[in-house]
Amino acid sequence: MDVILYVLIGLVVLAGVAATGLRTVQQYERGLVFRFGRVHREPREPGLRFVVPVVDRMRKVSMQVVTLPIPAQDGITRDNVTVRVDAVVYFKVIDPVRAVVSVEDYRFAVSQVAQTSLRRIIGESDLDDLLSNRERLNQGLELMIDSPALDWGIHIDRVEIKDVALPEGMKRAIARQAEAERDRRGRVIAAEGELQASEKLAQAARRMADTPAALQLRLLETVVEVAAEKNSTLVLPFPVELLRYLDARTATPGGETKSDRDEAAVRANFPGGGE
Repeated sequence: MDVILYVLIGLVVLAGVAATGLRTVQQYERGLVFRFGRVHREPREPGLRFVVPVVDRMRKVSMQVVTLPIPAQDGITRDNVTVRVDAVVYFKVIDPVRAVVSVEDYRFAVSQVAQTSLRRIIGESDLDDLLSNRERLNQGLELMIDSPALDWGIHIDRVEIKDVALPEGMKRAIARQAEAERDRRGRVIAAEGELQASEKLAQAARRMADTPAALQLRLLETVVEVAAEKNSTLVLPFPVELLRYLDARTATPGGETKSDRDEAAVRANFPGGGE
């Protein structure tokens, strides 16, 4: 009876010890087992895993994408403008062994590399690049950070510049420049419109010069439009050449024209003037 009791007690103790060796690895994790200080075999996959109590120690590594904000960095651009730039890095572990063994704290290491790379990008770029060409700068930052991170088993998914802070004086200067540019574009558009209108007017004038009747029709159209308004006084232009022609050809009842009458009057007043 005592033997059976001891056996049962031993089984319970063994079960308890074995239970302490059970580990649950989540779907987004990998379990790295150290046995006597050395990495033992491959990382454990997700599920319920067993490690030897006391002998083995498991360290879990997350395989999820990590969002790491980069603190704002002050710097001077290539065109001597003081700016403050902050960014964010997205990365994930692709090799759990190297992420744990090769570097003490891979999060801190990635953060430091990202900060130095961001300051370098600021010094190598112009202000216009920081404001309008961020996609290229993001790609450059990603390459600069990804190169050392690969040795730590880290893959940089992407890097994005969040904000570029400028001094107040520079903000006002940029606002004035933008306003001047908008004014210039407005004047160019207005000048182009006037040029096109003048070309159309010149074209219309040439066509009317070829067909005088068209000019008279246009005059009549204008008269009709003005006459439609109330309290309008119309002044109709009459061709001077036609008036001279009619005046010169106006005949008296005796058949004399106005020119003949004028010539006779001159001779009467100045008898010697006609000789």
